[in-house]
Amino acid sequence: MKPPSIRVLIVDDEIGFTEVLHKRLAKRGLTVTSATSGSQAIRTLRLHDFDVAILDLKMEDMDGIEVLQIFKKMVPEMPVIMLTGHGSEKAAKEGLKAGAYDYLLKPCAMEAVLEIIHQAVKK
Repeated sequence: MKPPSIRVLIVDDEIGFTEVLHKRLAKRGLTVTSATSGSQAIRTLRLHDFDVAILDLKMEDMDGIEVLQIFKKMVPEMPVIMLTGHGSEKAAKEGLKAGAYDYLLKPCAMEAVLEIIHQAVKK
């Protein structure tokens, strides 16, 4: 029997980046849902269960830290991996203090994304 697929929620307002990441993770057998804003992500999390979330720090409608704090209230056990552009490591470390599992710098290698997803889900 095939093990259940890891359910991933991607939250990033860069639509092109989100689409590419979505396709690449789905090709590797993960079940992927995308949200292009913090408010859309919160609505999605109310309706569906996820094993892990990948959350951008800088978005138009809501700050990633704010979304992280809401996620942690909604589903405290769900690991959240923060995504940040170069030069925003300080903000990513703030995310770790707020309960993020870890962070990745954009752009990041697909192998790094997959590795951190699998580590987060195992814990």
